[in-house]
Amino acid sequence: MATAVQKITLASARDIPFNKLVLSQSNVRRVKAGVSIEEMAESIARRGLIQSLHVRPVLDAEGQETGMFEVPAGGRRYRALDLLVKQKRLNKIAPVPCIVSDAASDILIDEISLAENVERAPLHPLDQFRAFQAMQGKGMTEEAIAAAFFISVNVVKQRLRLAAVSRKLLDLYADDALTLEQLMAFTVNDDHERQEQVWDALQRSYSREPYQIRRMLTEKAVRASDKRARFVGVEAYLEADGTILRDLFESDDGGWLKDPVLLDKLAADHLATIAEEITGEGWKWVEAAVNLPYGVNHGLRRLSGQRAVFTQDEAATVDALNAELSRFEEMYADTDEYPEEVDERIGEIETALAAFDERPVQYDPAEIARAGVFVSIGNDGTLVIDRGYVRPEDEAPVEPEPVRDDEVATDAMEEEEIAPPAIQRTIITIGGAPAAPAESEEAEDDGIRPLPDRLLSELTAHRTLALRDAVADNPHVAMTALLHKLVLDTFRHRSATGCLEASVRRVHFSAQADDLNDSAVARSVAERQELWAAELPEDDAALWDWLGALDDGSRMALLAHCVSFGINALYEKPNPYSGHGVSESGLRIRLEQADRLAWATGLDMVEAGWQPTVGNYLGRVTKVRILEAVREGAGERAAQLIEHMKKGDMAKEAERLLAGTGWLPDALRLAEIEGDEAAANGSEATGIDAEVDEADALPAFLAEMGGDLLDEREPADNDEAEFAHAVAAE
Repeated sequence: MATAVQKITLASARDIPFNKLVLSQSNVRRVKAGVSIEEMAESIARRGLIQSLHVRPVLDAEGQETGMFEVPAGGRRYRALDLLVKQKRLNKIAPVPCIVSDAASDILIDEISLAENVERAPLHPLDQFRAFQAMQGKGMTEEAIAAAFFISVNVVKQRLRLAAVSRKLLDLYADDALTLEQLMAFTVNDDHERQEQVWDALQRSYSREPYQIRRMLTEKAVRASDKRARFVGVEAYLEADGTILRDLFESDDGGWLKDPVLLDKLAADHLATIAEEITGEGWKWVEAAVNLPYGVNHGLRRLSGQRAVFTQDEAATVDALNAELSRFEEMYADTDEYPEEVDERIGEIETALAAFDERPVQYDPAEIARAGVFVSIGNDGTLVIDRGYVRPEDEAPVEPEPVRDDEVATDAMEEEEIAPPAIQRTIITIGGAPAAPAESEEAEDDGIRPLPDRLLSELTAHRTLALRDAVADNPHVAMTALLHKLVLDTFRHRSATGCLEASVRRVHFSAQADDLNDSAVARSVAERQELWAAELPEDDAALWDWLGALDDGSRMALLAHCVSFGINALYEKPNPYSGHGVSESGLRIRLEQADRLAWATGLDMVEAGWQPTVGNYLGRVTKVRILEAVREGAGERAAQLIEHMKKGDMAKEAERLLAGTGWLPDALRLAEIEGDEAAANGSEATGIDAEVDEADALPAFLAEMGGDLLDEREPADNDEAEFAHAVAAE
């Protein structure tokens, strides 16, 4: 027969007047912890008594109930109620919900007090974060939540930010797979996808520290302390719909600006505005950039201007300020520090005197017309304007020798015909590029400027692909390149990944011309890839055996093909602001090694199939560079016959004139080398045929008008040097 389970009986609940309650001396809580009594009293006043008190009847000496009840569990709630009574906010006979246990129970009252505190499960922080989030979703403001729980608004913001982290990461935190400090670090960036990417990346990293998480989440952003941000102003950035990443848990120095492209645009626009204002001073050129290159003023003559002379009133003001400053120094010479009001006044005096010292420098107007100004941003975000530099080509011409009287009239007529226009346009460049696209042919810069970064990247993409094809056809060079890398890794301790500590990472071109995919070298590389792919076994073990059975020639050819995909000869704009991208030294080393590969393989970009067209070069550069290319490739006469054309027509004719000449831009030429190797290879470096039939190179409509021009020039024998092409070198 089954034994009946004994049923338990729960203690009854009833309301007891507060003045009938007393705090039990058996309550185990002695140390203050958690919410203060004052805060709990305010919570009861706002929300009522959420949890009943546990009480026992007080017995007299004979074991009879006295009508009083002691409180072994709920002592802090009792004290909060007592405080409300003392504040006259609660009636002393107000009924208090209580659970009344049996006074004759054999369970010690100390046990009840201890169990009430020990068995209480603390709320997981995540539950609190989500509760705050739910209250906000139901209409409570951050200020209202803070007031309801007697905490600061900033604490509420922090908890709401924690609740807004990716659900995947919150689940990990709930399972203790993520620490609170790590979760706090993830709040820096509110992009859930990026948060999860960083967490996945950390699984493969030895470091999962919060600082590492913050660094990875802000690696593409710009510090608010960055000089560009200080120059533009965070307010202006926000007004342009920029966003800022903030860390609510650590000092973030103003946060991170999330959109560096927008910041660069704002900085460039601001610099352009300032440069435009400076043009009103009459300078020939203004070059503005966030960071001007080191030695940008090398080889330029610096104008020696003079500070504007003080007026009588200004001189009197300076004397008075200096006298007042001297007076203070004498009065307080024996004291360690100035009184506060005196110290403030001295600061005002020093600021005023500094303003007088920084009065503008005056230059000769004739010198201003041939000189220029550099505008940049200082490390502290302040504007730096450096005036008065003359380029060598802008120097005044040397005085000619005296002429005879009968030549004066002729010279005067010629000077009238070639006299420059009276109005000079100031040339403004921002970051090495024109401030705005020229709307007319007259507005184009007369000087030769560096090629645009995008064009350089596209040109070097052609060269990189050609290098891959050349290296794949030259196993000896491929082996040398691979051995070179292994030696660097082994003896110079450069980091690498993989079992062998050597790998080939196929480099894709971030910038490339439209014709790259259809080029001859692209087809050659693709065909070679398809041939090898058709031969390779699918199974890894079978591949090992297949490789082992290859003859030495085939093994070397396959090695060369694989190594070639790791070649990266691309030009990229160096990135000075973060660890991403390539540094200036890294770019220099990359291009130097590419030059060595080019010489070793005998790479000729002309033979590789590259030739200048409107799309890949001529339509992307200035008229000056177009003429320079035609002058080098087709001769001086051809350049003169197209120099009057508009840029679009000039580029089209230049493409026809340069066809078959083998002309290459600097970025595609072999680098200059020294010694016998240069002598041996120099004549083959460019692939340019020195013998060019200029008559055949000219279009019909130019040949008709070119006859007179050619007749007016010196005999053809004197022009032979103009048709010879020097060895191309960077």
